Amino acid sequence: MPRYTPEQLEKRNASVWTDIQLILAPIQFFVFLIGVILTFLYAQNDQIFSFYWVSIAILFKTLLFGLLLVTGAYFEKEIFDTWIYGKEFLWEDVGSTVAAFFHLLYFVMAYMGYSENVLIWEAFLAYFTYVVNALQYLVRIILEKLNERRLKAGGMV
Repeated sequence: MPRYTPEQLEKRNASVWTDIQLILAPIQFFVFLIGVILTFLYAQNDQIFSFYWVSIAILFKTLLFGLLLVTGAYFEKEIFDTWIYGKEFLWEDVGSTVAAFFHLLYFVMAYMGYSENVLIWEAFLAYFTYVVNALQYLVRIILEKLNERRLKAGGMV
């Protein structure tokens, strides 16, 4: 499973893009939680607040998602010398593309005049694709940290 060579691991640990990803990812998760809560509350009782806030929440989530996608591409270019869809991050990039598609689809559907009820379900679908993609990244991080410990124990890093 290891995807980083010792040299790439050193690059990763020294990269500004790693730090940026480590800052943006928790912010995106916090915005995700707010969005899911707002969407759920609106779905339960549309008298609590305006549907506008559901759209604003997914807008901010989509913007952060896009920012993470772009900074992730710079990260991949610096570490693996490929912008996106390199073999080291293929499945994570595919997952990000699917999640980005469903986040953007919300706005396409809103523009096309779909009902609030349909848009609520589309927002939940976008959030679900984010969760699946985020879990994929978490598994990768755990496995890579184990690999990093193994390399350090073997004196390779």
